[in-house]
Amino acid sequence: MLGKLKTLLADKVSTVSADLESHSHDESYPLHRLPMAVVYAQSLLDIRQTLAWAREALAWAREAHIPVIPFGAGTSLEGHIVPQTPCISLDLSRMNRVLQVLPADFLVVVEPGVSREALNLALKGTGLFFPVDPGANASLGGMAATNASGTTTLRYGGMRPNVLALEVVLTNGEVLELGRRTRKTSAGYDLKDLFIGSEGTLGVITQLTLRLHPLPAYVHALRVFFASLETAAEAAYALLGSGLPLARLELLDELSLRAINRYLGHDYPQKPALFVEFHSSTKAALEGESRAALELVNAVGAIAVDTAITQEERSAQWEARHQLYWALVAQYPGHQFMITDTAVPISRMPELVRYAQGLLGQMNLGGSIIGHVGDGNFHSLVATNETRYPEAEAYAMRLVEKALELGGTSTGEHGVGLRKKKYLAPEHGVALGWMRQIKQLFDPENLLNPGKIL
Repeated sequence: MLGKLKTLLADKVSTVSADLESHSHDESYPLHRLPMAVVYAQSLLDIRQTLAWAREALAWAREAHIPVIPFGAGTSLEGHIVPQTPCISLDLSRMNRVLQVLPADFLVVVEPGVSREALNLALKGTGLFFPVDPGANASLGGMAATNASGTTTLRYGGMRPNVLALEVVLTNGEVLELGRRTRKTSAGYDLKDLFIGSEGTLGVITQLTLRLHPLPAYVHALRVFFASLETAAEAAYALLGSGLPLARLELLDELSLRAINRYLGHDYPQKPALFVEFHSSTKAALEGESRAALELVNAVGAIAVDTAITQEERSAQWEARHQLYWALVAQYPGHQFMITDTAVPISRMPELVRYAQGLLGQMNLGGSIIGHVGDGNFHSLVATNETRYPEAEAYAMRLVEKALELGGTSTGEHGVGLRKKKYLAPEHGVALGWMRQIKQLFDPENLLNPGKIL
């Protein structure tokens, strides 16, 4: 069977050990399993041929169910791309062209393998940028598939509001054009948004039309330090209620700052902190807003405030935030990391942060609490080993249960994958049955990324 696929796609099909290994896992989920082969698709035709081959294999022998898992950059965290059975990993990284830049419409059209950093490099000189920033240099197709967000979501939103149109291939070979190049439409069911966050289980995203934003003219960033993590979370809530033009509002705990200092050579105070950034319209507004922010955080209980005014200072601050995972890996050599996220209504965020920190201590687990607290979403990074990994999973389960109790969600941005499947029933109730029917409608033979989400 694999021979026919190689005949169809020639050197685009790899069974080299290194390629199989690199497509057997993601960044956090502990399970590794090799696919049968990796297809490095370079066109829409390559994708359709791969899906047609999988359908034909099933027709030849009912036991030859060889699913296809779309693969972007491999930066996911919840097991989205880990094979469950012998499968084909459909790597879209070579479909990496920026097809059209339309500055007059604030739009860009890209293939799914374009990374977010490559896109913003291509936009240099236009005065525009694509704001969704999950930290990792993820592919845009993968970011849409998981409805990624990140540090700038507070101001610009995640992938869903920034994707205007999609081209999607179904397992039967049909190509769907979903959405329009307009900011809004009231025409028909919104199938585009159904595929955003579907994690490669309904179709393969082959093209995206993305919304662009003007580069902010005036930017100011702060690092605000507090005596406790709970006080930092309360300050974040106060900033959100202030009406200031916040673009980023990130929470970091004491361990995070210690790891960053050691890994990157900074000398930040090793106290819980908020990393804050404002995007303002004028210099006068920026100065006034900065003064108001300083007054507010000092009133809430800040013990130190550093400013980052120049581009170099701001870049160093956000590099530290983005390098935090690797700083923690260096802090705990030889450990595995269980990384999970939850999100709650903004008013309940300080309570969940307090609960998460207390639970780490109660369970005697080493780890860090960080997150995009401006949208009620934060992450727990638990350092563990093979023996204690089940305890780390138990921590994640209790954190999700608490988030749901507070009216939140099991995952704000990482997606469901394998780890979060068990939480969908308590979160969605009978709606989960309708989700299963949607999967059956678009992929009746369960060829696309089976076993994930549902």
